Amino acid sequence: MVQNDQVHSISTADSLPVPNVQALSDSLNGSSQIPERYIRPESIADLRRCVCRDKVELPVVDLARLKDPAFSCEEAAKLESACKEWGFFQLVNHEVPENLIRQLKVDVMEFFNMPLEEKNAYQQHAGDLQGYGQAFVQSDEQKLDWADMLYLTTRPNSDRKMMFWPTSPSTFRDTVDRYSLELTRVAKCLFHHIAKNLGVEPEIFQEIFKDQPQGLRFNYYPPCAKADEVLGITPHSDVDGITLLLEVNDVQGLQIRKDGEWIMANNLSGALIVNIGDAIEVLSNGIYKSIEHRATINTEKERISIAAFHTPDQQIILEPLPEIVRDEKINFKSIIYQEFIKKFLNTELDGKSQLDMLRL
Repeated sequence: MVQNDQVHSISTADSLPVPNVQALSDSLNGSSQIPERYIRPESIADLRRCVCRDKVELPVVDLARLKDPAFSCEEAAKLESACKEWGFFQLVNHEVPENLIRQLKVDVMEFFNMPLEEKNAYQQHAGDLQGYGQAFVQSDEQKLDWADMLYLTTRPNSDRKMMFWPTSPSTFRDTVDRYSLELTRVAKCLFHHIAKNLGVEPEIFQEIFKDQPQGLRFNYYPPCAKADEVLGITPHSDVDGITLLLEVNDVQGLQIRKDGEWIMANNLSGALIVNIGDAIEVLSNGIYKSIEHRATINTEKERISIAAFHTPDQQIILEPLPEIVRDEKINFKSIIYQEFIKKFLNTELDGKSQLDMLRL
């Protein structure tokens, strides 16, 4: 499935510059006079419905039990059910050190609290996803997300662009490096058990996800007086294999689309939220499905989160695995993964539209 041995960064992305949302929120000082480009008329009704509903707790998978031969079969069945029925789950006992997570949260909050001119020292360059700014802005007319971000390619190390890695706070780089390494361990274990559940030799997944490409997106969602009329991020599915999400400041806002309805996801303290990406949906021929999700906004407090994307090798041909398809109908066209992700990064977010283009 690998086309050649070249390594390419996934950071190429053309996105138009837009105002800094954190600065905009500060300037409004609680006012409800939100610029029109952020107002989402098509989402207001279901945003308000979600506020009235109870939060839903996602399925829970225990990584320690998954690795323990005495409990592995039982926990693998929970993983299988979560991947098939939800596409999202909470991962507990992931063994990422608590002191590392605490330091990461402190560093990330300190970065976003720095003056804008200091954060802009790490501003994105034209055509590059890495750095501080926004993404997926393709026209002067499209609706905008109520969020800022810092995106860093973290794995493989050769794709890192250190000019975008903040040096303040002084511990930021080392903390992110150690956290990145911990998550590669977690992702590798999950890929191993996902492959086994699909009836695929884990070594095949090791080849697909070789060098464990990884990128971290640090999200800052400022508060907004019209929180039920804006979105932190437009509905979409992720194009990777799996995403590991860490809530930084315990302000929740993740919503997932299940059975045609938007529901607010509640998560356990200390858990990582894991979701299946488009790449796994294609590889599994649709047995596991990526799920649309979006970020909502709080009226009084900012929400900060860190999404870690774990992608296939850029040069693989993304297609349903023959070990899974066998005599069944093939549901997706083949595409070089680098082309697939490039289209995603240079298009407005729109549900699962990128994956839909591959459907047969």
